[in-house]
Amino acid sequence: MSPISLPIAPQWYHRFVRPKWFTQKYIHQHIRSNFNLHHQVVLDFGSGTGANCPMVHPSYYLGVDPDAKRIEYARKLYPQHTFQVFDRKTFPVEDNSVDCILIIAVLHHIPSQEIAAYMSEFVRILKPDGRMIVMEPCICKSKPICSWFMKKVDKGAYIRDEEGYLKLFPRHEFECSVLKRFHKCFLYHELFFSARRKSCAYPRRRWL
Repeated sequence: MSPISLPIAPQWYHRFVRPKWFTQKYIHQHIRSNFNLHHQVVLDFGSGTGANCPMVHPSYYLGVDPDAKRIEYARKLYPQHTFQVFDRKTFPVEDNSVDCILIIAVLHHIPSQEIAAYMSEFVRILKPDGRMIVMEPCICKSKPICSWFMKKVDKGAYIRDEEGYLKLFPRHEFECSVLKRFHKCFLYHELFFSARRKSCAYPRRRWL
């Protein structure tokens, strides 16, 4: 299944899957406590209805998604931000032009071989010191109820364990740093991490 290409009408998805309070509590607060996206050029990969765009100034934001209906709905909700339909091949940005790629609840909808194709594009568009910020539902052996629930109700066919997510990146010259493991609404176990090119060392202080 392609990123966020789910059989739910955009307005219902935005209202019930990505309501404002939920998105702020479980996504935006975690990202803002670790990263400052001020004046950072951000590509929101699998942007859906645009729930994450309020974290970024409109001049620095581009949301891409293969679902044309969700892109159309996002444009209505956030007319100052930029959204484009993704053709599943290349991102509509220049080489070495992006500071940060947001990947929020997207990878668990994509098979590993398809992710590999996107990785080459991530390498192309990221600045040398750019990074990816990733947040995904994660299978955890010590949380069997959460793992069962996610597999049962989530539309993503590729929910991985922590190792499964992290090993996707070193193959493409990225190194990962796990930032947090947390529960979302008690029954979702989430993995929050970032990835940068191996030549870039992780700073100990907050990234500015």
